[in-house]
Amino acid sequence: MRVTDAATILQIGALCLRQGKRKKKVLLVKSSRGRWIIPKGWPMEGHTDAETAKIEAWEEAGVSKGRVSKAPVGGYMTEKRFDDGRTNVPCQVSVYRIDVTKTVKDYPEATIRESKWMSLPKASEKVNDDGLQALLAALA
Repeated sequence: MRVTDAATILQIGALCLRQGKRKKKVLLVKSSRGRWIIPKGWPMEGHTDAETAKIEAWEEAGVSKGRVSKAPVGGYMTEKRFDDGRTNVPCQVSVYRIDVTKTVKDYPEATIRESKWMSLPKASEKVNDDGLQALLAALA
């Protein structure tokens, strides 16, 4: 776990996008607590943050091919809850865009996560994290 300052932890997020028939679509996944989110996780030793975003998109949503941005396209603050009972821990999510060209149905977390492509406006309504909602609304 990387810390950005004395009290804030860092996670890496993957903004998975593809062109739909009329509009761009974003791939959301359900968290372990049942909330719609983007794939995200902890920075990984030996990997750049962009590589980490691609790995998280694979593990949590089955993104097998896509082009990832070299730099973050944005970010947002959220609060992290841990299984050990810690709550409301400030967390900065650094978000990398992935232009997805292929997804598969069999991926590491396929049995524990639901994923769904949706329009940016609909995704912005589905997420309940204010920072992620603002990021998606800005892209819409």
